[in-house]
Amino acid sequence: MSNPVLQFQINSKSPDETAKFYGALFGWRIDADNALGYRVIRTGDAGIQGGIWPAPSNATDFAQLFVGVADVSAAVADATRLGATIIIPATKLPDGDEMAVLLDPHGMPFGLMKDRSAG
Repeated sequence: MSNPVLQFQINSKSPDETAKFYGALFGWRIDADNALGYRVIRTGDAGIQGGIWPAPSNATDFAQLFVGVADVSAAVADATRLGATIIIPATKLPDGDEMAVLLDPHGMPFGLMKDRSAG
């Protein structure tokens, strides 16, 4: 299995205003009609889709990539062995996807994700 970038996420101190800005600027459709209130970004037919989530209180606004993996827990173990730090451990989401968020050895956040349809 390759490890493609599955989606991006914008973490913002003002997620509603951020959604309004990017929706108006690029014509992205953004809705939060889901169990977590996650602002899902639909960028169109081509390209990577994304979302907007509130940034942690101690962080600045930032964007991160979610990379597809076959086994989130195994990828977290590999990443920590290589020097990553866990922010959010492997977690099953209400929609059935599984994800984790880590910091690479230089402090850059990134996510790991297994799409529920990947089996």
